Amino acid sequence: MERPDRPRARHPAIARSGSARTHRRRDARGPFTRERSRRRRPVAPSRHVSMSRRITARRRRMPTRSSRRSSQRPRSSRSARRTVMVIQRPRRSRPSGACPRTAPTATAPWSSLSMALSSSSTPTRMVFLLHGEDPFRTRLRLGELVPAILGSRTVTAGDLTRAAEPRLGGLLGVSHHDARVDSAAVIAMSGQAQGLFDPIDERRVVVVEHAEALRELDVIGSFPNEAALVLVSVERLQSSRARRGSRTRSSAPSAPATLIDAVAATGGAVERIERLAPGEVPRWIEARARLHGVKVAPEAVSMLASAVGPDTERIEQEVQKLGAYAGGAVVTADDVRSLVAGAIEADVFELTQAVVRHDATTAIGTLERLLADGNAVQQILALLLWQFRVLLFASAMRSNADAERMAKAIRSTPGAITRATAFARRVTRADIVRAYEAIYATDQVIKTGRADSDVTALMLCVLDLCGVANADLRDMLLVEPPRRG
Repeated sequence: MERPDRPRARHPAIARSGSARTHRRRDARGPFTRERSRRRRPVAPSRHVSMSRRITARRRRMPTRSSRRSSQRPRSSRSARRTVMVIQRPRRSRPSGACPRTAPTATAPWSSLSMALSSSSTPTRMVFLLHGEDPFRTRLRLGELVPAILGSRTVTAGDLTRAAEPRLGGLLGVSHHDARVDSAAVIAMSGQAQGLFDPIDERRVVVVEHAEALRELDVIGSFPNEAALVLVSVERLQSSRARRGSRTRSSAPSAPATLIDAVAATGGAVERIERLAPGEVPRWIEARARLHGVKVAPEAVSMLASAVGPDTERIEQEVQKLGAYAGGAVVTADDVRSLVAGAIEADVFELTQAVVRHDATTAIGTLERLLADGNAVQQILALLLWQFRVLLFASAMRSNADAERMAKAIRSTPGAITRATAFARRVTRADIVRAYEAIYATDQVIKTGRADSDVTALMLCVLDLCGVANADLRDMLLVEPPRRG
């Protein structure tokens, strides 16, 4: 008896083959195959089917759009197959009046060249000019500027009192040139050349020393954009505006006349590093001593400032020398007087100040201290003459430019000329001529042996300069002192 749930085959051959196949699957795969065979519906034979035992497989239907959607649905029970779940579209809130609707941002066509030029990693054109009469502070600023350019940091000037002495020789991407030797073509080639191991986007810095000797100023305007040009000059430079004076202005544009004009025409930066003023020297000494870990007494700072002046490079050397000598102890005024060569000049300047004030007590006390330190009489006499020569030039000074010119004439520093200006106002030209004659007479008395001792002759000279009576040594001379006609 046939089972009621099993469909009947229309053809006996197909029925027999289907039953045999079902039994083979059941025997080979187990009882679950039997349940699956019950659910399968036999393929209905077509009208023109043959009576052979050949079995044709059911044609696979090509999946349609609806069948694809149905195949992606998860399996569910028979009761849930006919259920339909409706997913509502998300509701949008109404735009408020406070938030107006904005249009999408418009974008320009992309260009690889414009993107490369606007990239932050691409170096921009930078030209700097450092000039002034303080070589050491200029070098400190250069050591602060070059690493800032290489690291893409800010290039504004910082506190140079805390800056360490630069070591630019070990930095990659830095080229050094001397404008007195190298031509403009060589300098421009350094801006275009790239090292073997340098990255493509690495900044290159070309440093040109003694830039005042550069004659071909066109190299500044045509310098490559991929490199930075740093010009260094240890002289005070002037622009064409300062030199123009009474020249007529021409309407036609002309080439840059000076180095400052050439840098300004390219949009570069010009920094002028001035020499320290006399009042700034003690603070600079204290800051540099603190940087090197050297403890200096206040009286030693004053003596060192008077001995060295605004020469910052010599201050650096003297501070390091005093620190090595003290060995961690406090540097005293005696240490400065013993080690610093210019300390005697500071004491002689103090002696000159006492002479100008006609303070005989202070003058003799300073002279005795100089002699007790082991200074020779002829050395003190020569320095005293030099101080009066400085007073002579300082009395004729009218501006800072005059101080620079006079300092070069007597092989001194502008700081020494400026420092003596306050005391030069108290003396006249006749007083300076009188001091010249007294110092000349003392020198002749010492060399001819007319005085009891060299020290006595020097003390009489100082008393004579202070205005003490009966201390004139000119009466001991056989001839008149030389005079200029």
